[in-house]
Amino acid sequence: MAEDFYDILGVKRNASEEEIKRAYRKLARQHHPDRNPGDKQAEAKFKQVQEAYDVLSDKTKRVQYDRFGAAGMGGGPQGARGGPRDFNFQWGGGPGGQREMDPNEAADMFRQFFGGGGGPVDMESVFGRQPPRGGRGFRPPAEEAVAEVTIPFETAALGGAVNLEVDGKELSVKVPAGVEDGQSLRLQGQGPVGGDLRIRLHISPHRYFLREGKNLVLEVPLTVSEAVLGTKVDVPTIDGARLSVKIPPGSSSGTRLRVRGKGIAGGDQYIQIKIVAPAAKDERSKEIMEEFARLHAQDPRAGLW
Repeated sequence: MAEDFYDILGVKRNASEEEIKRAYRKLARQHHPDRNPGDKQAEAKFKQVQEAYDVLSDKTKRVQYDRFGAAGMGGGPQGARGGPRDFNFQWGGGPGGQREMDPNEAADMFRQFFGGGGGPVDMESVFGRQPPRGGRGFRPPAEEAVAEVTIPFETAALGGAVNLEVDGKELSVKVPAGVEDGQSLRLQGQGPVGGDLRIRLHISPHRYFLREGKNLVLEVPLTVSEAVLGTKVDVPTIDGARLSVKIPPGSSSGTRLRVRGKGIAGGDQYIQIKIVAPAAKDERSKEIMEEFARLHAQDPRAGLW
C-alpha cells in the first residue's frame, strides 16, 4: 500500500497551504541528493517528498487525492501531469536514479529552495539554453553578499567611481549619475565564492545643496535692500561652475527662481530666496525704516487667518 502523502510530509489532512509548503521545504533540503551524495535511501525519500508536494500543493489534485487517494491521480503525481514538455530537467545520480520534471515543476522546485515568491521562474535564464541533464546538476546559486557604502553628494549627482574593499579584495565601483539614497548596485561574480555583490548606497548631505528628486535647491540669503531693489548674485552649481542670477525687485523670502538643466541628470536648480533683516543700529536707521514703512504701507498677513 502506498504511503499517505500527508504522512510523507508529516502534516495533518487539514493542513494549510503554508504548512504544507514549510514541511516540504524542510524535508526537501534534508533529503536533497546534493546534500546526500550516494545515499539511495535519501534519494528515494526525496522523490516521495516531491511527489507528495506535487499533489498537495495543487488545489485540484489535492481534492482528487482526498476523495480517491493515489488511484485517483492516475498512478501518482507523474501520471497526473501531462501537457507538452519543451525540455526535461533531471536530478539524481546513476542509472535508475534519475527523475524527469516538466518546466513548471522545475520552476516550482527552484522557488521552494531559493525563494522568488509565486511569480514565474525563467529556467532558461537560470540554467542557460538547456537545463543540465544527468548527474546532480541542480545546485544552489552562490550566496549574495551585501555591502553598505556612503558616497559623496557630488558623486551621486554626477556619477563617478568609488573604491571599497570586500572580503579582502579592492573594488572600484562605477556609480551612475542620479543614484538615490538606499539604491542598490549589483556586481555579478564580485562577491564571496563567485557570488554576486549587492552594494547599498548611502549619500552624504551637501553643505548647501538640498535634493528634491532630480532637482537641486540652493538657499540664497539677501539683504533687505537687495530684496526690495533687486540685484544680481553669483551662485554655485553642482558641477563646480558659477552662474549670475538676476533677482527681481520685491522678492520675498521663500521665492524660488529656476535655473533650467542645472540639477541632477537633466533636472533643474532652484534659487530659494531668504531675506536677512538687520537690527536698527541707531536712531537714524530706525527713522529711515519707519519712513519706508509709511511710504509702502502693507499688511502681509491680510487674508491669511
